[in-house]
Amino acid sequence: MMDPATPRPIDADAHWMTRAIEQAMQAATADEVPVGAVIVRKGELIAAAANERESLRDPTAHAEMIAITQAAATVEDWRLEETTLYVTLEPCVMCAGAILQSRIPRVVFGALDPKAGAVCSLYRLLEDSRLNHRCSITSGVLAEPCGQLLSEFFQSKRAMGKK
Repeated sequence: MMDPATPRPIDADAHWMTRAIEQAMQAATADEVPVGAVIVRKGELIAAAANERESLRDPTAHAEMIAITQAAATVEDWRLEETTLYVTLEPCVMCAGAILQSRIPRVVFGALDPKAGAVCSLYRLLEDSRLNHRCSITSGVLAEPCGQLLSEFFQSKRAMGKK
């Protein structure tokens, strides 16, 4: 029987997604698309990142990519086994490829990305049996606040005549 003081997985997922949302909020403050990611290993935070494409002028500076680089440096290995990636938006093709290459076994995301999502919206890369690695996926964790951040960001940009 589970100890009532032990957080259930869903509670842990919500906790870590809240941390990813904090990163997304920092991105919005920096006028970046508000996407945040954290990577957890054995219950400990090993990476936290926000989108930095605008500030770095780098099309690959997605929150997931930066977090993966940070996590690999933290564990001193490119294999990120025994980790979970939490990200506020469904990963794109580039990020899904990096997730597979880094051997992250579990991905938890908030909002769907119907225009670029490579986990379940447009493609199902993380579960493709033709590839040598697959991930366990949990979607929709705190989807409403994750999506709301993005909606508000783009509404404000459109109101200013941008994006």
